[in-house]
Amino acid sequence: MAAPFTLRKIGVPPNSANLTEARRRVFDFFRAACRSLPTVMDIYNLQDVVAPSQLRFAISAQIRNNAHVTDPKGMEELTDIVDHAKQRHHIIGQYVVGEGLVQNTGSKDQGKSDFLKNFYTSNYV
Repeated sequence: MAAPFTLRKIGVPPNSANLTEARRRVFDFFRAACRSLPTVMDIYNLQDVVAPSQLRFAISAQIRNNAHVTDPKGMEELTDIVDHAKQRHHIIGQYVVGEGLVQNTGSKDQGKSDFLKNFYTSNYV
């Protein structure tokens, strides 16, 4: 019972033995994600929407934003994307528009209620 409390206290994910292993796993995931980008670009026909470097930036931003998460769902998400379990608009909405690579000008939201504006922004985060 003391071991899980100790791991939580120092911030080691439960699937890693120590912080060094956790760090290595994150870098391995980032490498795997970057290596799969050409395939993802071809599967979802993203050449006209985003550059591979922008997607690499979005991946690294996701990793930084989720540094506190200890559940390894990133590899599951990557597998779903590479296996074409998502549709093109999901990828564009979550990783291109949702991560600030394309800035919304806000002109389409003029005249809409705050509820709808919050709803639309929450769907892409």
